[in-house]
Amino acid sequence: MKTLILTFAIVLTSLFGFSQVEDKGITITVTIDNVKNDNGKVLTSLHTSETFMKGKGIKDAETEIKDGKVTIRFKNVLPGEYAIMTMHDANDNKRMDFEDNGMPLESYGISNNVMSFGPPNYDEAKFKVEDKDLDLNIRF
Repeated sequence: MKTLILTFAIVLTSLFGFSQVEDKGITITVTIDNVKNDNGKVLTSLHTSETFMKGKGIKDAETEIKDGKVTIRFKNVLPGEYAIMTMHDANDNKRMDFEDNGMPLESYGISNNVMSFGPPNYDEAKFKVEDKDLDLNIRF
């Protein structure tokens, strides 16, 4: 009987512990309202300085487009410094396509809406996550 009660107590403690972890962190809501068309999907990644321009983000999302608009939510983001990269994968091949001269064929954007000639820069795109949810609008 003691074993049964102890097991039950451990299971309850574990369940409450996991539910608290899931509720920690901030929600970042990203809106893009100028997608050229509804073809393909919008791919969006949340990055740290260590992952920016090096592949997958720490959180990645793939979103259907409706009437040229998407909304992406990254939940349970811990406080820190991040940047967001997003692109319209119009042909749904899961990668950015380029012209022969190296210019992107598909629309893209980064947090803070910095558009420069050349690759995106983390220092220009970074933002802080602190103690409240964030709403960001990114333009292509």
